[in-house]
Amino acid sequence: MIEPGHVVEEIRQLTSKCIELSLCNDQNYPAAVKVGALTNISFAGGGGYTIALKNVAYAEVYSSLLVSKAYNLRMVDGALLQLSYTFHDRLLTRHRLAFFPSPDLTEFQNSPEIYEAEEIYAEIIEKSVVPFPIRFDYEDDESVYVDLHHPRSHLTLGQYSNCRIPVTAPLSPYAFLDFVLRSFYNTAHRRFCERLPKSAMSFEETISSRERGVVHFHVPTLSERRSS
Repeated sequence: MIEPGHVVEEIRQLTSKCIELSLCNDQNYPAAVKVGALTNISFAGGGGYTIALKNVAYAEVYSSLLVSKAYNLRMVDGALLQLSYTFHDRLLTRHRLAFFPSPDLTEFQNSPEIYEAEEIYAEIIEKSVVPFPIRFDYEDDESVYVDLHHPRSHLTLGQYSNCRIPVTAPLSPYAFLDFVLRSFYNTAHRRFCERLPKSAMSFEETISSRERGVVHFHVPTLSERRSS
């Protein structure tokens, strides 16, 4: 069974690897706070979630998170990553894994030579790129769960309040960071995701048969990752 300490250690290892790969230029290591039977795992200082759920312009959301350092990782292109988990004893009850890309290219405007010299930034400076947030949520709460319409594990794109794409299972820290690097930071010559420390964690599936019958996201199990 996956315990809170396993999640904390995996986030620590992934943070260190991103620093080693020069993929992030600021970070907050994970902190675990235990209150009774609950263990909340987040970035040091916590907070920074309320603004992300308010009906305000995305640039304002991003700026607030950046100023308050409400993130685990600040990537080299300005994108912010948040990873938070809550356990009741050793049972995962919720997680919130968010990717907030930088809404503008101010940093590029200030230092264009840095970006133009690196293949990883080729798409970042394309005018056609539209930055939007991505969030994986998991909540084991019967009071909010509605089969198909509010899956226990789901993906939200662009802050759309009713966008809840079913996901087969909660994501481990490794699964989330692998998704982010594979989708937005790999280049034709460098596969950053392949250099992440391998994970020995995967959570049980929570998707229902009705949710599996519509377009959904599949989280690979540990055995599937080992055979790939």
